[in-house]
Amino acid sequence: MKKISVRSLTRCAVIAALYAAVSIALLPLSFGVVQARISEALTLLPVLTPLAVPGVAVGCLITNAYGVSAGANILGAADILLGTAATLLAALATRAMRRLTIGGLAVPASLPPVLFNAVVVGAELTWAEFNTLSTPMLWVYMLQVGLGQFISCTILGVLLVWMLQRAGLDRSLFGETGRG
Repeated sequence: MKKISVRSLTRCAVIAALYAAVSIALLPLSFGVVQARISEALTLLPVLTPLAVPGVAVGCLITNAYGVSAGANILGAADILLGTAATLLAALATRAMRRLTIGGLAVPASLPPVLFNAVVVGAELTWAEFNTLSTPMLWVYMLQVGLGQFISCTILGVLLVWMLQRAGLDRSLFGETGRG
């Protein structure tokens, strides 16, 4: 079993805390039928470091649990598990796609968080409102969540990764380029 250094654990915790802090600070945007969780831009950090995979998953878990306890998360306790699972799976897929670029940008790696969350959260929203997934609203909710995710991940997340790489901060913040 590989030992995890205090430095690595701290980096992971900082990513989780940043995700949760941004989500909670922008609470009205973070939950609901129309949502643009700006913190989802951080789901592109697995392109730079594997530490971001558990970091964004734990940040999402904290955010979803806080949302439920504050009454802001209309999906309830199921979102703590399902929404977090979608973010974890998306982060793993993003990490796996880290070498794929378009014009040097991590655009392909931004698609897993968009797709996973559109499907999972769209289905959760449909189930919460209609108690079934057999409704045209499933597609409406998936498109709405997907659009919010596209803004957060494909636009803001790709921009974030590009800026960190351009400034050389990918190495200084994460101690690695993560692409290897």
